[in-house]
Amino acid sequence: MKLPCEIAAKTVVPSIRALLAKELTEAHGLKQKEAADLMGITQTAISKYAHQVRGRVLPIEESEEVKTRIIKIAISLTEGHLDRITLAMRICDTCRFVRENRLMCHLCQRADPALDTGRCTVCHSSSVTSSKGC
Repeated sequence: MKLPCEIAAKTVVPSIRALLAKELTEAHGLKQKEAADLMGITQTAISKYAHQVRGRVLPIEESEEVKTRIIKIAISLTEGHLDRITLAMRICDTCRFVRENRLMCHLCQRADPALDTGRCTVCHSSSVTSSKGC
């Protein structure tokens, strides 16, 4: 059985990074290298996000709340208000939002067809939502 955090690490986090890379390069006009430096990843990773080679498993951009979070992160990054630790916390918070709002349940179902996602409360139980980690 794969844990939801394992699935999120391979799907949700890359999707968040892809949206953030897109926001930085398209809305803020940054070059891939500049966006990569702000995000603490490589220019190659930004290129893979831009060409949808990476980070397209989960269409989280359909959530207005996720889009708003990404926009705020991008603004904070471009204005120099986020250090690496705060950026990591914002990405983890966004990932937590995706999990708590059941936006990745179908991926858990695909990973474990025996899982009853209608009854599952792992991602939105009080122990997960009160945790400070991912």
